[in-house]
Amino acid sequence: MPRLLARIFWAFSRWKLVGSAAPGRPTVLIGAPHTSNWDFVLMLAIAWRLGIDVRWLGKKSLFAGWREPIMRRLGGIPVDRSDPGQVVSDVVARIRGGEVFGLVVTPDGTRGSNTYWKSGFYRIAREAQMPVTLGFVDRTTMTTGLGPTFELTGDVASDMDRIRQFYADKAGLRPELRTEPRLRDEGAET
Repeated sequence: MPRLLARIFWAFSRWKLVGSAAPGRPTVLIGAPHTSNWDFVLMLAIAWRLGIDVRWLGKKSLFAGWREPIMRRLGGIPVDRSDPGQVVSDVVARIRGGEVFGLVVTPDGTRGSNTYWKSGFYRIAREAQMPVTLGFVDRTTMTTGLGPTFELTGDVASDMDRIRQFYADKAGLRPELRTEPRLRDEGAET
């Protein structure tokens, strides 16, 4: 059913799906620039169209009441933002426990112009030994899709330079809210 919905979406959407091949193995899929709630719809449409089983991290309040079964069915994993370190541990434990999925992460945060990206995607990818796939939304060209998939080296500055280079010309749906791909401590080795 999700693949059918995705085909219908892409048939009628003004957006064009480009450069997208499904990664060959489970990956941390970065969704950026994350400047609108519509980014979520586009990333689900990409994953469903390419047949990628995805999970995504969402604030715990999204899972309240009647929304919880819907959000979980869509692949949501509730996040308690008061303990970000626990999120990394929980996701890594799921992967080490045998779950196989692509994890969609929006490291630039909550659709606002922030100073830094959150580093959880980096820690999860390194600890779970998963590659990173660069997903994107670019309003200037009305394109969205998946870019390269690569292994992080542990040289945070070098890895982030590669990520910055890819996202340099990607604007997001609301370009004024775009956050430059930069981690608070890029000098660290992990």
